[in-house]
Amino acid sequence: MTTTETLLTGAALIGGTDVPGSGEPFQAVNPATGAALEPVFRPTAEDDVARAAELAHAAFKVYRHTGFEQRATFLERIAAELEALGDTLVERVIAETGLPEPRVRGEVGRTTGQLRLFAAVVREGSWTGARLDTPDPARTPLPKPDLRQRRIPLGPVAVFAASNFPLAFSVAGGDTASALAAGAPVVVKAHPAHPGTSELVGRAVRSAVRGCDLPEGTFSLVHGGVEPGLALVRHPRIAAVGFTGSRRGGLALVAAAAARPVPIPVFAEMSSVNPVFVLPGALAERGAELGAEFVASLTTGVGQLCTSPGLVFLAEGPGADEFVAAASAAVGAAAAAPMLNVGIAAAFTDGVRRLTGSAGVRTAATGTGTSDTCTGVPHLFVTDEARFAADPALREEVFGPSSIVVRASADRLPALAAELEGQLTATVHAAAGDCEQAGALLDELELIAGRVLFDGWPTGVEVGHAVVHGGPFPATSAPATTSVGSLAIERFLRPVAYQNVPDALLAPELRAANPLGIPRRVDGSLTGD
Repeated sequence: MTTTETLLTGAALIGGTDVPGSGEPFQAVNPATGAALEPVFRPTAEDDVARAAELAHAAFKVYRHTGFEQRATFLERIAAELEALGDTLVERVIAETGLPEPRVRGEVGRTTGQLRLFAAVVREGSWTGARLDTPDPARTPLPKPDLRQRRIPLGPVAVFAASNFPLAFSVAGGDTASALAAGAPVVVKAHPAHPGTSELVGRAVRSAVRGCDLPEGTFSLVHGGVEPGLALVRHPRIAAVGFTGSRRGGLALVAAAAARPVPIPVFAEMSSVNPVFVLPGALAERGAELGAEFVASLTTGVGQLCTSPGLVFLAEGPGADEFVAAASAAVGAAAAAPMLNVGIAAAFTDGVRRLTGSAGVRTAATGTGTSDTCTGVPHLFVTDEARFAADPALREEVFGPSSIVVRASADRLPALAAELEGQLTATVHAAAGDCEQAGALLDELELIAGRVLFDGWPTGVEVGHAVVHGGPFPATSAPATTSVGSLAIERFLRPVAYQNVPDALLAPELRAANPLGIPRRVDGSLTGD
């Protein structure tokens, strides 16, 4: 049974209590119309942020000991509460973001799917990393002790909602789902561009907390901009941070977390240009087709996806001209569209202006329509490898429907790849005759990217068990992790070894009888029970 409240009040949700904010009022703005949306919100006061962190700490003492079934049921209950919001949620997301209805409904499904994925992960149990080394009292010269290891949650997690995914990377998105699955309470800092969506989803999570009879501090939601966010990261009860957003924002949180008396990890997904490399054989076979496909990927979501292809390297030769011509035609036919908010639109306009004025960079095409305070006009730029190598600014992300095509000699592509910063994705288009070159390129790309894909496009991230949505800096602040997929749970866990602890005192996953029946590594060998 679902019981989510649908009335928007503009309040923060501090545990089980609605708490009005203080300070300068703000409202969501419909990017398509410019209309301010009710209700009025105010930033959460620092004392209330602290209260949320203290409640999370108190809840942690109970929540981390919840059984696998109870925790999985809780995640599934959140998914059901979100689905129960139905059109109320969809309509609010559309109003606050300007995203089309099919995209929003798809994102609802992705968000509830993530929650149910982590419910299944919790039940399966291998996330605990249970390991047992059996004792050998007769070993000489020293007896071998009884050693057992498992992963436990770090503690309460601060999650920062993203602007471009108001559901899947937001209040009940992947960071929240994976932290809750790990046994960590969550305090979410809502994104100020979609506070109403955040409140609706926050109330859904709170209803699930109540329905599953969990401590009220298992979840809280705070509002505002920089100050409430920094107050949350600096609070001594917060043990880790999940963030999706700009490089500037992510680095500010990393610095704040590192400056604490007890530093904490920040798992920040930040910036990526997601380079695409098109090899000679692929260009010769289907240059024009690939050019059109590239623009379809570039303009998805008005280019406001963290995996949007912002750089394309073309191997000079047959098909390269056709690629550029087809891509130019597709961009020229693409219409300007509302961006998520005024801040993103302004940053995009500045980035396009910078590229337009760059020496050696040609504007190949612009989309139809005109730019205003919240509209993005697609742009395509073309340059050569010499100019690209000479101007580091051409490697910087322009968040929106803009990309640079770099025409280069095929044998230079691996070297150009090696000079790039860390990326979320890197893409290769190759034909059968490109195998040797593709292998050399793959050898470089796996060093700079979290996900390498062939003969596709980077937009669209499959949520599953083998996916990686991460990468070396500045794609993320923690290159050994992923923010999407079941492996994301490991960010919020740490290993603990138990030596000669009586069996009755151990967690069920470490007891000799394995009462949970989970996969474990015993004396180095994986066992199913």
